[in-house]
Amino acid sequence: MNAQVPVKQATAVARPAYNLFGAFQREVDRLFDDFAPTFTTGRGLTDVKCRMDMAETKDGLELTAELPGIDEKDVEVTVADGVLTLRGEKRFESEEKDKNYHFVERGYGGFARSVQLPDGVKAEAIKATLNKGVLKVTIPMAAKAEPKKIAVQAAA
Repeated sequence: MNAQVPVKQATAVARPAYNLFGAFQREVDRLFDDFAPTFTTGRGLTDVKCRMDMAETKDGLELTAELPGIDEKDVEVTVADGVLTLRGEKRFESEEKDKNYHFVERGYGGFARSVQLPDGVKAEAIKATLNKGVLKVTIPMAAKAEPKKIAVQAAA
Protein backbone atom coordinates (compact mmCIF):
# COMPACT_ATOMS: atom_id res chain seq x y z
CA MET A 1 0.00 0.00 0.00
CA ASN A 2 1.39 3.29 -1.13
CA ALA A 3 0.15 6.29 0.81
CA GLN A 4 1.16 9.67 -0.38
CA VAL A 5 2.13 12.19 2.23
CA PRO A 6 1.56 15.86 1.33
CA VAL A 7 4.79 17.80 1.17
CA LYS A 8 4.85 21.39 2.24
CA GLN A 9 6.70 23.79 0.00
CA ALA A 10 9.40 25.89 1.68
CA THR A 11 8.74 29.58 1.81
CA ALA A 12 11.47 32.14 1.37
CA VAL A 13 12.66 33.64 4.63
CA ALA A 14 13.57 37.29 4.49
CA ARG A 15 17.17 37.72 5.65
CA PRO A 16 18.77 41.04 6.45
CA ALA A 17 20.97 42.36 3.67
CA TYR A 18 24.62 41.52 4.29
CA ASN A 19 26.92 44.49 3.94
CA LEU A 20 29.76 42.87 2.02
CA PHE A 21 31.82 46.05 1.75
CA GLY A 22 31.51 46.77 5.50
CA ALA A 23 32.67 43.26 6.38
CA PHE A 24 35.57 43.53 3.93
CA GLN A 25 36.59 46.93 5.36
CA ARG A 26 36.58 45.54 8.92
CA GLU A 27 38.80 42.63 7.87
CA VAL A 28 41.26 44.94 6.09
CA ASP A 29 41.38 47.23 9.15
CA ARG A 30 41.97 44.23 11.43
CA LEU A 31 44.73 42.97 9.14
CA PHE A 32 46.57 46.30 9.22
CA ASP A 33 46.09 46.65 13.00
CA ASP A 34 47.48 43.16 13.63
CA PHE A 35 50.25 43.19 11.04
CA ALA A 36 51.54 46.76 11.02
CA PRO A 37 50.70 48.84 14.12
CA THR A 38 52.57 51.81 12.63
CA PHE A 39 52.66 53.23 9.13
CA THR A 40 55.47 55.04 7.35
CA THR A 41 55.02 58.76 6.79
CA GLY A 42 56.52 60.76 3.96
CA ARG A 43 59.46 61.73 6.18
CA GLY A 44 60.72 58.16 6.38
CA LEU A 45 59.70 58.00 10.03
CA THR A 46 56.70 56.15 11.40
CA ASP A 47 53.77 57.58 13.30
CA VAL A 48 53.18 56.50 16.87
CA LYS A 49 50.04 54.48 17.53
CA CYS A 50 48.55 55.10 20.95
CA ARG A 51 46.91 51.90 22.19
CA MET A 52 44.37 52.41 24.97
CA ASP A 53 42.09 50.53 27.35
CA MET A 54 39.15 52.06 29.20
CA ALA A 55 37.58 50.35 32.20
CA GLU A 56 34.84 51.23 34.63
CA THR A 57 35.83 51.31 38.31
CA LYS A 58 33.77 51.85 41.45
CA ASP A 59 34.68 55.57 41.38
CA GLY A 60 34.38 56.26 37.65
CA LEU A 61 36.44 55.41 34.60
CA GLU A 62 40.10 54.60 34.13
CA LEU A 63 41.87 55.05 30.81
CA THR A 64 45.26 53.39 30.33
CA ALA A 65 47.43 54.18 27.30
CA GLU A 66 50.75 52.70 26.23
CA LEU A 67 53.25 55.46 25.45
CA PRO A 68 56.69 53.82 25.51
CA GLY A 69 59.63 56.19 25.20
CA ILE A 70 57.53 59.35 25.66
CA ASP A 71 58.25 61.84 28.45
CA GLU A 72 55.45 63.48 30.44
CA LYS A 73 56.44 66.88 29.01
CA ASP A 74 55.58 65.55 25.53
CA VAL A 75 52.04 64.41 26.48
CA GLU A 76 48.95 66.63 26.70
CA VAL A 77 45.58 65.54 28.12
CA THR A 78 42.57 67.82 27.58
CA VAL A 79 38.82 67.67 28.17
CA ALA A 80 36.38 69.80 26.19
CA ASP A 81 32.66 69.34 25.50
CA GLY A 82 32.65 65.83 26.97
CA VAL A 83 35.60 64.63 24.86
CA LEU A 84 38.90 63.51 26.41
CA THR A 85 41.87 63.98 24.05
CA LEU A 86 45.41 62.64 24.37
CA ARG A 87 48.11 64.30 22.26
CA GLY A 88 51.81 63.76 22.22
CA GLU A 89 54.98 63.28 20.28
CA LYS A 90 57.79 60.76 20.38
CA ARG A 91 60.93 62.43 19.15
CA PHE A 92 63.61 60.77 17.02
CA GLU A 93 67.01 61.07 18.71
CA SER A 94 69.22 62.29 15.89
CA GLU A 95 72.17 63.10 18.16
CA GLU A 96 73.88 59.83 17.28
CA LYS A 97 75.83 61.06 14.26
CA ASP A 98 78.24 58.12 14.12
CA LYS A 99 75.41 55.59 13.52
CA ASN A 100 74.26 54.56 10.08
CA TYR A 101 70.81 52.99 10.49
CA HIS A 102 69.97 50.03 8.26
CA PHE A 103 66.30 50.21 9.16
CA VAL A 104 64.03 51.96 11.66
CA GLU A 105 60.98 50.07 12.96
CA ARG A 106 60.27 52.00 16.14
CA GLY A 107 57.54 54.58 15.78
CA TYR A 108 58.36 58.28 15.93
CA GLY A 109 56.16 61.30 15.42
CA GLY A 110 52.92 62.64 16.77
CA PHE A 111 49.66 61.08 17.83
CA ALA A 112 46.22 62.18 18.94
CA ARG A 113 43.35 60.07 20.27
CA SER A 114 39.94 61.25 21.45
CA VAL A 115 37.28 59.47 23.51
CA GLN A 116 33.68 60.57 24.07
CA LEU A 117 33.00 60.61 27.81
CA PRO A 118 29.59 59.72 29.30
CA ASP A 119 27.41 62.24 31.09
CA GLY A 120 28.18 62.78 34.77
CA VAL A 121 31.98 63.08 34.49
CA LYS A 122 33.68 65.44 36.97
CA ALA A 123 35.97 67.09 34.41
CA GLU A 124 37.70 69.29 37.01
CA ALA A 125 38.81 66.21 39.00
CA ILE A 126 40.41 64.22 36.15
CA LYS A 127 44.02 63.21 36.92
CA ALA A 128 46.73 61.82 34.62
CA THR A 129 50.00 60.10 35.58
CA LEU A 130 52.76 58.64 33.40
CA ASN A 131 54.83 55.81 34.85
CA LYS A 132 57.23 53.56 32.87
CA GLY A 133 55.59 54.41 29.55
CA VAL A 134 52.02 53.83 30.74
CA LEU A 135 49.68 56.82 30.99
CA LYS A 136 46.84 56.35 33.47
CA VAL A 137 43.94 58.82 33.40
CA THR A 138 41.43 58.56 36.25
CA ILE A 139 38.03 60.02 35.42
CA PRO A 140 35.75 60.36 38.47
CA MET A 141 31.99 60.23 37.97
CA ALA A 142 29.34 62.09 39.96
CA ALA A 143 27.28 59.92 42.27
CA LYS A 144 24.20 58.57 40.55
CA ALA A 145 20.95 59.92 41.87
CA GLU A 146 18.89 57.23 43.56
CA PRO A 147 15.32 56.92 42.29
CA LYS A 148 12.84 58.60 44.61
CA LYS A 149 9.37 57.19 45.09
CA ILE A 150 6.66 59.83 44.86
CA ALA A 151 3.39 59.18 46.65
CA VAL A 152 0.29 59.58 44.53
CA GLN A 153 -2.42 61.69 46.21
CA ALA A 154 -6.11 61.56 45.41
CA ALA A 155 -7.33 64.67 43.63
CA ALA A 156 -9.57 66.92 45.76
